[in-house]
Amino acid sequence: MDPNHTMLVATLLFLGAILASAAAGRIGAPLLLVFLALGMLAGEDGPGGIRFDDDRLAFLVGNFALAIILLDGGLRTRMDTFRVALRPALSLATVGVALSAGITGAFARWILDLTWAQSLLVGAIVGSTDAAAVFSLLHQRGIELKKRVAATLEIESGSNDPMAVFLTLVLVQWIADGREGLPGPELAVAFVKQMGLGAVAGLAGGRLLGLLVNRLQLAEGLYPLLVLSAGLSVFSVTNAAGGSGFLAIYLAGVVAGNRQMHGAPNILRVHDGLAWLAQIVMFLVLGLLVTPSQLLGDAPAGLAIAALLMLVARPLAVAVSLLPFRFPWRDQVFISWVGLRGAVPIILALFPLLAGLPRAALYFDVAFFVVLASLVAQGWTIAFAARRLKLEVPPEPAPLQRVEVEGSRAEPLAFVSFRAAEDSPVLDTDTPATVLGEGVRLAGWLRDGRFCAPVHGERLAAGDVALLLAREDRVDGLAQAFSGATGDARPRRDRFFGAFALDAGVVMADLEAVYGLPVAPGERDLPVGAFIARHVGARAVPGDAVRLGEVELVVRAVREGEIAEVGLRLPE
Repeated sequence: MDPNHTMLVATLLFLGAILASAAAGRIGAPLLLVFLALGMLAGEDGPGGIRFDDDRLAFLVGNFALAIILLDGGLRTRMDTFRVALRPALSLATVGVALSAGITGAFARWILDLTWAQSLLVGAIVGSTDAAAVFSLLHQRGIELKKRVAATLEIESGSNDPMAVFLTLVLVQWIADGREGLPGPELAVAFVKQMGLGAVAGLAGGRLLGLLVNRLQLAEGLYPLLVLSAGLSVFSVTNAAGGSGFLAIYLAGVVAGNRQMHGAPNILRVHDGLAWLAQIVMFLVLGLLVTPSQLLGDAPAGLAIAALLMLVARPLAVAVSLLPFRFPWRDQVFISWVGLRGAVPIILALFPLLAGLPRAALYFDVAFFVVLASLVAQGWTIAFAARRLKLEVPPEPAPLQRVEVEGSRAEPLAFVSFRAAEDSPVLDTDTPATVLGEGVRLAGWLRDGRFCAPVHGERLAAGDVALLLAREDRVDGLAQAFSGATGDARPRRDRFFGAFALDAGVVMADLEAVYGLPVAPGERDLPVGAFIARHVGARAVPGDAVRLGEVELVVRAVREGEIAEVGLRLPE
């Protein structure tokens, strides 16, 4: 194909993917499904008629794209997320993936008439979830999940891909060598090597990455590229050493993202765009690689495996993996349904093709139908499931705009803007600085589109957009101050958390006396925070609720792992 023609087709495909995403948002369609479908339409069987059968190029593009997505996910993962959900997420990423692969493999052996090694390879290929796709869908629909569920899915998304890659590589090598049975001790040795090297490389690479960003003096636009190139270097070096590059680049992003990095907001903005670029390119290429007319023969088996995976294997794997952590049933049901399959199974299905295994095309066909069914059935219903299971929480107040101040590395500063609510405490004083506290300076405000300088005796009015210079650690508190009690999200928050706020130390006997709650005799002396923690079972997060008669006690705030404030939600 002429280079100019190739460039034209590529740019039109990319533009079409971006424009199609706008239409997809209106009908709630999963964007990844849209990108995949667009690639298929441009492919050999579609009106585009483009013939693309370079498995190696698709594999290379898919690997680097997935690495970029994992790096972006790591940069956005906060350490308090690990405190909430590290152990359950790791259980899902290891035990859960292995169980899903085993159950799916057993079914594949029966329906496809394969050997045990071949059938378990099918299970390993489709065993990992794509929670990054889940969060793009949730954010697309404007949904904020309870922290325990969101944190579990977030960490699982970064750590289950390495497990699936590991199982796939071991089984491909085992089959390629013509060995009988299943790998035994070799599996444990390979697991320790891959995950151990990946963890060490990721932690060390993340620290080095943070040091480079803070020590090097570069043009502002180069810092995001430094993070990208360093992260991909960690990924490539770890793979070359025999470790898990996917685990390494995710952990490198986590470590670097939780350090005070120069230009962090700008780095995150650029990497958000890079992650979208990676997803679009990856799914367009995979769509081009697929030739639907050649897959139809394996469609019934592929769809049957997809149904078993969604309705049996994933729910059982989640139930067993989360059993020690006493997750509420609603959380478990949602996590089970959010076992969304994305690009990873299709990329893993390229391993058998590249290794020249017998029946390699079958693995690819099955992976394609599993991904297609998952994107359609689960991707289209995630937002509905979150709302029906009552796992959606109101968003926290946030600044309208936030820009890091250049040169404030010792004490990070930011320019922020907030719209003042009608009952914000900053409206009640001639000197807002006394309300805003230390580390904050009011630069002025916008009223009816005009800038107003702070003058003694002139007050902020409701609806003004305040412009402030603040320390980074003060921004969250400012958001609360400017939202007041009737900010944009406040009525929704009051309906969710309850209009009455209680200290977590209030004794249940007092609530029983005031509200007539049916408290068990052995629990009357418990503080309300301890009472909720006992009934929730798992580590409590904002949004957890315990019903007593017609009243619900809802966790409003958690500080240092302990319930600090509780809401009383009365029947409407």
